[in-house]
Amino acid sequence: MSLLAWLGARLLRSRRLMRAPAWIYHARAGALFGSRILMLEHIGRKSGTRRNAELEVVDHPDPHTYVVASGFGRKAQWFRNIETNPHVRVYAGSRAPARVLDQAHADRALTAYRGRHPRAWRRLKLALEQTLGTAISDTDTPLPLVELRLG
Repeated sequence: MSLLAWLGARLLRSRRLMRAPAWIYHARAGALFGSRILMLEHIGRKSGTRRNAELEVVDHPDPHTYVVASGFGRKAQWFRNIETNPHVRVYAGSRAPARVLDQAHADRALTAYRGRHPRAWRRLKLALEQTLGTAISDTDTPLPLVELRLG
C-alpha cells in the first residue's frame, strides 16, 4: 500500500476533518463548495434523530438529480439509514427520495466521474480502496452510489 493511499484512508476516517463541511453548511456558507459537495439530512434508523452527512457529488445529470458515493461502502451509517428510510433532505432544504443505484447505473456514473475529474479520481481511488478493503475496477464497482432526486 502506498503512503498516499494510507494517508488518504486515514484522513477519511478522521471524524473531525470529515465533519468540517457541516460547520460551513450550518454557517449558511455551503455555496463555497459549489456543486462538488452537498449536505444530506437523513433520519437515524434506530434513534429517529435527524443526522447530516456531507458527501461528494459523483454525478449531477440534471438540475434535480444528484448521485453521491458511500466511501465506506454499505457499512456507512448514513447509507444504512437511507436504506431504512429513503426520505432525505438535500442541503438547501429540498426533500428528495434516495435510491441506491443498481450495478450498471453505478458503473456508468463512476465512469462519468472519472472522465470529468481524472486527477481527483486518481487521488481518491486508492484511499477509497483502502476504506472499502477491495479494489475498485471499471465494472462491478464495490462503491455504493445513491441517487437523490429533488422534488
